[in-house]
Amino acid sequence: MAKADKAAAIAELTEEFTSSNGALLTEYRGLTVAQLGELRRNLGENAKFAVVKNTLTKRAADAAGIDEQFSQLLAGPSAIAFVKGDVVETAKGLRDFAKANPLLVIKGGVVEGKAMDAADVTKLADLESREVLLAKLAGAMKASMANAAATFNALPTQLALLADALRAKREESGEAAAPAADETPAED
Repeated sequence: MAKADKAAAIAELTEEFTSSNGALLTEYRGLTVAQLGELRRNLGENAKFAVVKNTLTKRAADAAGIDEQFSQLLAGPSAIAFVKGDVVETAKGLRDFAKANPLLVIKGGVVEGKAMDAADVTKLADLESREVLLAKLAGAMKASMANAAATFNALPTQLALLADALRAKREESGEAAAPAADETPAED
């Protein structure tokens, strides 16, 4: 590779690292071009899957300020999935593809500047998607708001029921209603 081409490749990788939400590193040794194409289609539009040169990627990672742990994962043939959207979806896609094609090995990655090993990426893939987690949070908040509303509504309702029960008891016992405050006893 010419020096200018290397500099351009490093700049492009650095831009990918800085502009993406995450980068998941894999080893693709033994996969065919057709299988790599299938993987790219499965990952969708949120991720850009690219085969990279390790030395250029190390330089780009250093330039992007990524943790050194990520650079240590760059050994053997490497490919990176640069994620622009939900990292969990891409991790699930890589995990599922690796189950069907054991030649794809997930090495680790970096998510929002923090390095992750293969086990961490697998844990990330086991999470539910962002939308599902937000829906669960919204449901929990709605339930707590409904409980608070029921609690606040219960006090006046209980007070009204108590006043009605007291009135009914007085009517049963034949007690007269207390005189109104503006009524005064007549003087003879």
